[in-house]
Amino acid sequence: MAKPTDPFWWLLFAAGGTVAALATPALIVLTGFAAPAIGATGAFAYDRVLVLVTDPVTRVLLFGLISLSFFHWAHRFRYTLEEGLALKQAWVPVAIACYGAAIAGTVWAAAVLLRV
Repeated sequence: MAKPTDPFWWLLFAAGGTVAALATPALIVLTGFAAPAIGATGAFAYDRVLVLVTDPVTRVLLFGLISLSFFHWAHRFRYTLEEGLALKQAWVPVAIACYGAAIAGTVWAAAVLLRV
């Protein structure tokens, strides 16, 4: 039987998976390969990155990427523990631990992005 909160967690799982599959590889290619390949020597200097991160649009995008990735991890890890390791009888503590960690990570990401 489905629990009343299942659709909410599945929504966050799907959104996190989509963001992780589309945005994360693009960020890795741009920051790890493209910028060094074109010789952007000062592209990742602290003052330039700080200007980029202080932009409100960048903060929202980073927050979405980080928080949705946390919830994607939490949902996948929860079901791995429950079904893969046969912890179905400990459903509530596993769910609280996984989603609690995702919520804590989201709050931490928000605090860091707001302090910058």
